[in-house]
Amino acid sequence: MNWNKYRNTEISLYRYVEMKKEIIFILVAMLTLTGCSVQQRIKRADKKFAIGEYYTAADLYKSSYSRLSTKKDRALKGYVAYQQGECYRLINNPRSANCYQSALRCKYQLQDSTVFLHAAQVLQYQGKYKDAAKYYDSYLEAHPDNYVAKAGKYACSKIEEWKREASRYKISEAKEFNQKRTSNFAPMFIGDQSDALMFTSNRQEKPKGSTKKLQRPSNVTGQQLFQLYQTRKNAAGEWEEIELAEGLYSEQEDTQKSDSTGGKSAGTAELGVCSFSKDGRTMLFTYSKPVNGQDLGAKIYRSERASGEWGEAQEVKLFPDSSITVGHPALNTTGDTLYFVSDAEGGEGGKDIWMAELDGNEWVNAQPLGAGINTSADEMYPYVHENGTLYFASNGHPGYGGLDIFKATRDTTNKDSVVWILYNMGSPINGAGDDFGITFAGNSQDGFFSSNRNDKKGYDKIYRFLLPEMEFFVEGIVNDEQGNPISDAKLRIVGSDGTNSKVNARRDGTYKIKLAKDVKYAMLVTARGYLNDKAQWHTKELKDSKTYTMNFALSPVSRPVKMENIFYEFGRWELTPASETELLKLVKLLQDNPNITIELSAHTDMIGNEEFNNELSQKRAQSCCDFLVAHGIEKERLTPVGYGKSKPVVADKAINKQYPFIPVDQELNETFINTLPTDKQDACNQINRRTEFKVIKTTYKLY
Repeated sequence: MNWNKYRNTEISLYRYVEMKKEIIFILVAMLTLTGCSVQQRIKRADKKFAIGEYYTAADLYKSSYSRLSTKKDRALKGYVAYQQGECYRLINNPRSANCYQSALRCKYQLQDSTVFLHAAQVLQYQGKYKDAAKYYDSYLEAHPDNYVAKAGKYACSKIEEWKREASRYKISEAKEFNQKRTSNFAPMFIGDQSDALMFTSNRQEKPKGSTKKLQRPSNVTGQQLFQLYQTRKNAAGEWEEIELAEGLYSEQEDTQKSDSTGGKSAGTAELGVCSFSKDGRTMLFTYSKPVNGQDLGAKIYRSERASGEWGEAQEVKLFPDSSITVGHPALNTTGDTLYFVSDAEGGEGGKDIWMAELDGNEWVNAQPLGAGINTSADEMYPYVHENGTLYFASNGHPGYGGLDIFKATRDTTNKDSVVWILYNMGSPINGAGDDFGITFAGNSQDGFFSSNRNDKKGYDKIYRFLLPEMEFFVEGIVNDEQGNPISDAKLRIVGSDGTNSKVNARRDGTYKIKLAKDVKYAMLVTARGYLNDKAQWHTKELKDSKTYTMNFALSPVSRPVKMENIFYEFGRWELTPASETELLKLVKLLQDNPNITIELSAHTDMIGNEEFNNELSQKRAQSCCDFLVAHGIEKERLTPVGYGKSKPVVADKAINKQYPFIPVDQELNETFINTLPTDKQDACNQINRRTEFKVIKTTYKLY
């Protein structure tokens, strides 16, 4: 069983075969219905499957399937299709979905409903979430309490929501580590300096000092065998040439000579998925080597580095029973706890994450992490961050499909038992397909992981990721009420974290100020000859960088300010609800400038007699003042005045820009308006109908 690349099994090989014994016993009897050659081919395929040679077994099942009759041999044909699908699933071949469909057409679900679960998992792996959900439902009808199926169904229903809630991580392919038509995965920094990296790959390379490429095809995957490769950064910070791990390989590695792990025929051995001590001098890695064509499982080996090369490796004993398969080692920072993967009895099923403690030179007290981490599916590729967080890959917890990367922290509030809090790393780290084998650069949130996303043939690639620093700013422009920048504006910002600083606006009135996270802010904007303005906001509960835009239009002290969007009932003085927003702005301005008093004036157009317009405008001004008083402004600070049509507007540049037919400095009196066409007269009358305020005093209650 290839534990360097083999990933998507739900149960161990031993338990898998035991579960199938009864079905196979029945099916063997059916073989008499077929020709002898087909019978022998299926038996041979079953044997290859039993020893983990899935690539070879898949070809045998495929050739057998086409020779079976759908009518006469339907049950057997369904079994063969299912087994072919299992082979493809276990080596991540996308053709597994078609095989499961063939098995379902042959009613294989009547023999084993697991076909629904595996078909659902493969479709979810391929990103076909709606189809996957249907098969999860079919499987749950027979197994309503199955956690893996319930997790898969839940994930399919939440996937669109999860995609919209992507994390802040930024990812890109680490092309310098990848090679076409090969798999490259499980990167790991060598020590805590983050300047050397080792990863697993099935590329064809030449051992150091050799002129010949290693040729090692695998009966499990049909690809080259997996080995460990290393690289390091040069003085310019660039990754150097990638080489086989020094000291673990030799030129005669494909001969019958002993290899560094004590076995024969190193050409059939696979090394990969490694971990290092903090100083980078001790390496633990996964080692797998078939003997006489039979897969005996994986082991963990240990090697020490001396003079730049890795020394002879020794097996790490974790169980008294040496036949138990273990792999994927992960040391914690202090080196006294080893996390690893095994399908040993006592777990939750499939591959589980275990841990052991260092006692002198021996690892003792091996135990599974429990149901908080492990499921009946697979939990693999553990990694321990310097901050103590455990990362791992799982296809049993709710995820995007295939293996997803999770992080786990211990609930310190529960002192009676170990309780884990799980977090799916989310998009873009996770997606459809397999995402696994993460490593971090020291104590940072940057590093590498591996994924076969978007690869039609399922090849793995190494990706880099980084978590940008969250930055917060407030920016904007300070103008006068006509949109002209105020170059001498000053901004004073006060924060709940003790911030108290002053910033001058630029000559064009713009400003930009850096902020801190989780802080309440208040800002006062001032300028000579203008009324003050204020703003308040906070940077709490933010999940990403953010820039707040706050523009200010300061009101002058020396001239009237037109209030936009003040509306009255036609021919009446009652305010409409649409006026409330603008009047509330005036309330805020008066609160921000407590020492001013204002004249609030209303103006009409030239239509109607003077007496009516004067009375109407006075009542309208009073309505505005009444609103302000009702919202807490002292009556003594307000003087309502109705000017009727006695003070027509004098056009400025802003009016000229909006209405080019009105010259700058032109008074919109009756004489001028009567010279215009009707539509332009209406525009001028609309301009004259206005509500304004102007500052009368700036010393209210100062003396």
